Amino acid sequence: MHAGVEVFHSAADADRSFMQMALAEAVESAAAGEVPVGAVVARGAEILGVAHNAPLALCDPTAHAEVLALRAAARRVGNYRLPGVTMYVTVEPCVMCVGALLQARVARVVFGCRAPKGGALGTLYDLGRDARGNHQFEVTGGVCADAAARLLQTFFHMRRGA
Repeated sequence: MHAGVEVFHSAADADRSFMQMALAEAVESAAAGEVPVGAVVARGAEILGVAHNAPLALCDPTAHAEVLALRAAARRVGNYRLPGVTMYVTVEPCVMCVGALLQARVARVVFGCRAPKGGALGTLYDLGRDARGNHQFEVTGGVCADAAARLLQTFFHMRRGA
């Protein structure tokens, strides 16, 4: 085993392990005053990109965790197409992020909790599995959903109370 590569006993173990990394990124995001969303891009057991929300810090409306993690992964592999990778993200991606995931040609997206006001992978839309487009990907929702939802609830409770 070398840096960034781990051996998993099952796909569910891998999903939980990578989601724990994404949750750690979400905690960093909240500590920075950003909405707590974290993302990890992996190919097999290899981590290609890790990020958390940073639109406030970067003054960039596109600086969502998913987009930043995709950018890091694309730089690492030297290609904007990322076939065979899985995106792990703590919250169901929005329309913009699903668009980026489709452009990158990811194979799979695993998310934590649903996003009732903007989720584009089954809640409001189901863009990742829409056969009218030129690419679709596998979607797995609900991995570590309670932990992801608690982070969001705590963040917005604190923000409203401030």
